[in-house]
Amino acid sequence: VQLQASGGGLVQTGGSLRLSCSAPKRTSSNNGVGWFRRAPGKEREFVAAINWSGTSTNYADAVKGRFTISRNRGSYTVYLQMNSLKPEDTAVYYCAVARGSGFATFSSGYNYWGQGTLVTVSS
Repeated sequence: VQLQASGGGLVQTGGSLRLSCSAPKRTSSNNGVGWFRRAPGKEREFVAAINWSGTSTNYADAVKGRFTISRNRGSYTVYLQMNSLKPEDTAVYYCAVARGSGFATFSSGYNYWGQGTLVTVSS
């Protein structure tokens, strides 16, 4: 299963980026989708997730109020709008398809992963 994450890049502190994750219909249309990130020298951590219908979302405390996850079910794409970016948001961001229709905040709750897209926030 091929997930395509895109939209990363270099941005200054306070800037914005929008990440996109495209997933095949057969693996994502009835499943939750999450975003995780791995900063240099750190373990992968949960960022945000959305359920299959887009009616329920969850965020890590570190990004609440700054990041917004959404999905377009018609195009099988999930977005992560990132505003007010900080240097500590610098990481490789991964999207993943959940095992069920809801979402989880831990990696084992997901069984398909994208290749990651690098976000670098300069101070």
